[in-house]
Amino acid sequence: MLFVLLLVVYIIILLGNILILLVIFNNYSLHTPMYLFIAHFSAIETLNVTTIVPKLLTNLLVKCKEDGSISLPGCLTQYYFFSSTATTECLLLALMAYDRYLAICRPLHYSSLMNFQFCCQTSMWAWLAGLTISMVTLILLCKSHFCGPNIIDNFFCDLSPLIELSCSNTFLIEIESFIFASILTLLPFVYIIVTYIIILYNIYKIPSSTGRKKAFSTCSSHLAVVATYYGTLITMYVAPSRKQISSISKALSLLYTVVTPLLNPIVYSLRNKEIHIALNDILKHFNILFNKHDNLSL
Repeated sequence: MLFVLLLVVYIIILLGNILILLVIFNNYSLHTPMYLFIAHFSAIETLNVTTIVPKLLTNLLVKCKEDGSISLPGCLTQYYFFSSTATTECLLLALMAYDRYLAICRPLHYSSLMNFQFCCQTSMWAWLAGLTISMVTLILLCKSHFCGPNIIDNFFCDLSPLIELSCSNTFLIEIESFIFASILTLLPFVYIIVTYIIILYNIYKIPSSTGRKKAFSTCSSHLAVVATYYGTLITMYVAPSRKQISSISKALSLLYTVVTPLLNPIVYSLRNKEIHIALNDILKHFNILFNKHDNLSL
């Protein structure tokens, strides 16, 4: 039952994020900074969940006959791609908060400050930062020796279980990961909180209730994902993970690796009016093509 449930969730995540990418890139009216960031976010979510869930599903299938296993290079590779995408997501969420700040608090300067070139450059820097910073931790892990127990107390290769299995001195890895996790998790989170305080203050100053509601609706989805995503990351990686209860740690891991990617297409885009219009246009186009095909067949 768990295998079927996770398989259905994985398929929904893939279809939802791929659908968002297709809708955004096939509709010129959605080629705006906000939707460009959403497209990058959907791509990262797809890569992130694909790094973990397929191997998890395989382990669930073979668990009845034998213990699920993964090679050390495969485990380190899984950790690297998971860590890279998680880091990039943190930075992208901060960029999206900046985008909402400009749109609401400085609308007259929005088009000049948040142009297409700026969006592409900052998005690529976010990807590059995630890949580079995670590579530092990966190199330190590759230099470690794993000669003790080979049982990972988690459903994927996360940093804390790997550190616990290492026979080498892991002080440098723990310090490095704590510093980078604090910088890349706490600083963007604090920036987002301060940004939204300013945004909410400016929304409060809007005279009409309709205007306030419309302005807040553009931020509520992003705020909901930030609360879920950053809350679990701070609890998992900034707090000392070895002192946490194992079951709680796994539950939090499941939350940000499976549940959050499932919610993101819904709260970010599928509830969006522009996405609905673009999606309806695509469905109408497919209906026309199918009708033509049926007429030709007849």
